[in-house]
Amino acid sequence: MTNLPILIDFLLFDGFSNMVLASGVEPLRAANDLSGRKLYQWRLMSIDGGIATSSSGIEMRTQALLPMEMPPKRLFTVAGFGIRDQVGPVTLSALRKVERTGSAQCAMDMGAWILAAAGVLDGHKATVHWEELGEFAEAFPDVIVTDNRFVMDGNRISAGGATASLEMMISLIRADYGSALAFDVTNMFVHDAEVIQRSERSTFHISRPHQPPQLVRSIDLMRANIEEPIPLDVIARTASCSARTLTRLFLRELALPPGKYYTSIRLLVARRLARETKISCADIAARTGFSSSAALARAYSSHFGSTISALRAR
Repeated sequence: MTNLPILIDFLLFDGFSNMVLASGVEPLRAANDLSGRKLYQWRLMSIDGGIATSSSGIEMRTQALLPMEMPPKRLFTVAGFGIRDQVGPVTLSALRKVERTGSAQCAMDMGAWILAAAGVLDGHKATVHWEELGEFAEAFPDVIVTDNRFVMDGNRISAGGATASLEMMISLIRADYGSALAFDVTNMFVHDAEVIQRSERSTFHISRPHQPPQLVRSIDLMRANIEEPIPLDVIARTASCSARTLTRLFLRELALPPGKYYTSIRLLVARRLARETKISCADIAARTGFSSSAALARAYSSHFGSTISALRAR
């Protein structure tokens, strides 16, 4: 069992991209919200503490990286263009000290440039923003530079931009807490089946995880039938597969049986209603397909480890 919460630090350098930072933080926030548990905790850091200013002029209050009383599981170095001017002996020394704590060294956008300059990527695969790949490879011959959108090489992780950082974080959530949660987090940010973006480097897409069409149709059907849940055999038939095949698909792709996943969808709706409205628990139960407020309470407590009354008190 993973110890909760997983601590993640984002080390910001002036000129960082707000979109890149959001692509790192928001999936963690979504994982906490969807699970109803504090799976992740994060901090914003800088070398000296104080204010870090993004490329668009937005200021972020940060903590000083050192001394590090509580090392994170992962430290993400977040940097943008102009980073070459910020690579100095104080920064490099700080990153080498962090490496000795055992924290995974991770990078987003141009962050890998700083890690490479500190020597912590020597012998490891890494990537940076696609426009700088050539110069990155030239500057750091001991780094195995790839043009992958993101790279996981042991405890060295890097992504080349905002969308790549989002994909990387979802992959880490999948590794930490399973495919079902990663799938749900993805759907928080990607509603359409596919969004195409072209660049000089390649054509790529952000999409919901590539799942069998029967699985996707089944989940869409579940989400469309919250107040009056439909039997699983009807879902399977509508998705053009047998009930046994449906169960096998859910277990293989999401590591959950379809009935349990369906219940989790309804409980997420119940929690949203509890948090955002003043309707009674009996009404919430009726709107989410539970036979009574007591049945809802039992399912809610089992799933989230808390109660609706506790949620509303907070």
